[in-house]
Amino acid sequence: MSLHTADGLSLEAEWAPAADARATAVLCHPHPQYGGTMRSIVVSALFEALPRARIACLRFNFRGVEKSEGTYAEGRDEPLDVVAALDAASSAAAEARIAGPLALIGWSFGADMALRTDDPRIAGWVGIAPPLRFGSDRAYDAVGHDPRPKLLVLAGNDEFRSPQEIEAATSAWASTRTEIVSGASHFFVGRTDQVVTLARDFVNGF
Repeated sequence: MSLHTADGLSLEAEWAPAADARATAVLCHPHPQYGGTMRSIVVSALFEALPRARIACLRFNFRGVEKSEGTYAEGRDEPLDVVAALDAASSAAAEARIAGPLALIGWSFGADMALRTDDPRIAGWVGIAPPLRFGSDRAYDAVGHDPRPKLLVLAGNDEFRSPQEIEAATSAWASTRTEIVSGASHFFVGRTDQVVTLARDFVNGF
């Protein structure tokens, strides 16, 4: 399927339906300039597992990645891509008669883009290893201070920004829970099952 952004780009996307779905999730992938795509390890694990837990999923490629039009915009325009994904997921959910909540889930760069997207359709956010470095510190204020629930899944041995730094940076956020995956690198190799469980349980708790 294709998504269409407000600035006129067509983005590559995939939709995974779920039998008797009770919720929908949009998945945002890691950094486009470092090999991140919608098929990256954590996003793929979620895309495969969540539909089995009755959570339909949409994943997409940010602008300039694989078959998506446009070029990497250093995080400036990529929030438009997230909104386009929310539009498409909302339409697909309505067509499938999924009346449940919509979650926005991102990993790494994708987590930063998700946590900058304040949209009334979102029931809650999952930020997986967000570096919180794409955009000014104030770029995350709207979501950070929003009363809707947020889950931050942090890697115990993150190579890019320690969980302690992220916890300090988000200490004033509202309705935010932090979970640290012990021994995990930023890429969660060998520990994607823990990430899936945390994300699944969070969405099922809406």
